[in-house]
Amino acid sequence: MNDAGEAAQNPSLFIDKVERCYKQGDSSLDILRGADLALWAGQSVALIAPSGAGKSTLLHVAGLLEKPDAGEVYVGDAPTAHMEDAERTALRRLEIGFVYQFHHLLPEFTAIENVMLPQMIRGLTKVEAKRRGSELLEFLGLGHRLTHRPAELSGGEQQRVAIARAVANGPRVLLADEPTGNLDPRTADHVFGVLTKLVQASGLAALVATHNMDLAARMDRRVTLRDGLIVELD
Repeated sequence: MNDAGEAAQNPSLFIDKVERCYKQGDSSLDILRGADLALWAGQSVALIAPSGAGKSTLLHVAGLLEKPDAGEVYVGDAPTAHMEDAERTALRRLEIGFVYQFHHLLPEFTAIENVMLPQMIRGLTKVEAKRRGSELLEFLGLGHRLTHRPAELSGGEQQRVAIARAVANGPRVLLADEPTGNLDPRTADHVFGVLTKLVQASGLAALVATHNMDLAARMDRRVTLRDGLIVELD
């Protein structure tokens, strides 16, 4: 994975023989048992599994929020399992975007301000962050809602702002946990369509946990978790 000549061929995210278990008193609960997964640029992958199978654990490990007990997580060609917390945080801020079932927008800020904040934390000027954020929200069909606060937006609009915020810093990987779970079917379909369009246009690699089989069928690949392993579905 570290050969510079192969860097261009590396997946955006590579989960390599990852193990993760949780201690419960004197016993342990094995969640991931040698899980492998490669995500490539511009590819959307649906993660379909029943509750309790380990979807959230997998997303947390993939997103560098938890360290694996064994194995490795590569972001591009960078191995991360033995990074210090500060290194992992810095890499996560630049290379990984997160979208959750609830939008978690800051209620006192407008749509554009919510998208500007992560860019300004990264170090961009207010002018540049506003320009980039405006272009992104325009792409997501929200150019007319820039100055509206979350309470003034519909559920679908709120989630599109959350998607814009997640990708504002141009990450390599997007991780989404039931991003349309709180939306009605028609709105969910629209938000999903916008997300798919964004992945294709930007070259993101997206891993999306979902129970919506209709939406999952429209993604490039589908995987599930069985006995702690990641299994490709037809």
